[in-house]
Amino acid sequence: MTDVPGIFVGHYTDAAAASGTTVVICKDGAVGGVDVRGAAPGTRETDLLAPENLVEKVHAVCFSGGSVYGLAAADGVVRHLESRAIGFPLDDTHVAPIVPAAVLFDLGRGSEFRPSVDSSWGERACQSAGMGPVKTGCVGAGTGAMSGGIKGGVGSASLVLDTGIIVAALVAVNSLGSTVDPATGTFWEARLETAREFAGLIRPRVVLPAAPTGALGENTTLAVVATDAILTKPQAKKIAMMAHDGMARAIRPAHTMFDGDIVYCLATGKQPLPGKPGFFTAPVAQTINELGHAAADCLARAIIRGILDAKSAYGLTAYRDLEHV
Repeated sequence: MTDVPGIFVGHYTDAAAASGTTVVICKDGAVGGVDVRGAAPGTRETDLLAPENLVEKVHAVCFSGGSVYGLAAADGVVRHLESRAIGFPLDDTHVAPIVPAAVLFDLGRGSEFRPSVDSSWGERACQSAGMGPVKTGCVGAGTGAMSGGIKGGVGSASLVLDTGIIVAALVAVNSLGSTVDPATGTFWEARLETAREFAGLIRPRVVLPAAPTGALGENTTLAVVATDAILTKPQAKKIAMMAHDGMARAIRPAHTMFDGDIVYCLATGKQPLPGKPGFFTAPVAQTINELGHAAADCLARAIIRGILDAKSAYGLTAYRDLEHV
C-alpha cells in the first residue's frame, strides 16, 4: 500500500485482546470512493463518499476490530490528525479531518469477550504510521481475524501499470468464505502471483478444517485500494466497485449475509489519466477499466498475503500450519 506516494500505514495491536486497529493516512487528502457489498457492515462516514455529496477528499481510513465498539478507534484518528492541522479547512485555524471507518467482528477471541477498544487505539495506530513496508499477518485490524475457519490477517499488494500509474491494496481478511479451494487445496487466486511474491509460502495441497456455519455479523473483509492517479469521486467509486471482483474471486463465498464486506478507494492525484481516443466521450474510460482490473487483482493478491503471513493463535490454525497431502 505504501508504494503509492503519500500513503502512510500504521497498526495498533493488542495481542491479549485478539484485536487491533489499522489506519491508512493521506496527509494531503485523497479523493475517496466506497462500495459496500456485505450484508452486515459496521461503518462511519460512508455516505459522505457518495459522488453527489460535498466533501471530495478524505485524510485517513480506519479499520478496527471490536465490532460495533471498534468505531471508537476512529475518534483517535480524527484527534491525531486535527492536532497536526490535517483536515478539511473550517476557518483560518480549525480543520475537520475526514476519516471513514469500518469494523470487523472478532469478539470472544481474546482474554475478554469485548476488547477494550477506544480512541487511544486509533491514536496509537497513527503514531506508528509510516511509508515503509507494511506489516502484515496478525497485526492491527487483522489481529484476531478468522477466514473460512483458519487464521485471517492483514495483507497488502501493489502493481505498476504500463502507464506508470501505481495501484495498491490493503485488506483485513475476516471472512466467512474460504480463500482456499477445497478441491485443490490451494488458493483460489494463486495464479495472480507477481514477482514470486508467494515463493516458498504456498504449501502442497492443504487439508481445510470443517467450514464454519456462520452467525449474524461475525465476519467481514475490509479493504482499501489506492492509486496515485487523478480521479473524480465517481471514478473512485467505480474502481472500488471493480475491486470487489478481486475479493469475490479470492474468497468464496464473499459478500454473504454474515459479512460486512467493504472496499474504499483513495486517489492521491499525482498522475493524470492517459486518454485514449475512441467512440466514448470520456477518453479515459479505458484507463479506468485498466485501473479497476488492477485494483481487483491487487486486492486478491493482498488477501492471499494476509492468509500466508498469519500465525496460529486464539485457537485458530494458520494456513502455514495446516496438514497437507
